[in-house]
Amino acid sequence: MVKRKVVWDELARAALRAVYNHIKEDSPKQAEKVKQEIIAVAKRLAAHPEMHPQDKYRKDKDVRFRSFEKRNYRVSYFIAHDAIRVLRLRHVKQEPKGY
Repeated sequence: MVKRKVVWDELARAALRAVYNHIKEDSPKQAEKVKQEIIAVAKRLAAHPEMHPQDKYRKDKDVRFRSFEKRNYRVSYFIAHDAIRVLRLRHVKQEPKGY
């Protein structure tokens, strides 16, 4: 088993900050809880990158693109040779972007 590092792309980091700030307006505790749960799942990808299914919205069906949902947020990631790249974080009710 190869353990890779998990790297958040700037777009995904910005989305996580935006989610945190939005939830924080109503509940700082809940905002921190949601953020920590998403980060915890992402950290586990280092040891088990294929634990989640292939990204069903990926147009070319490349199996290296995967996704998971946590707390109504969908996180898309890419399994690279040397790292797991977290690409996007979007609310599940948002229209999916094809890529």
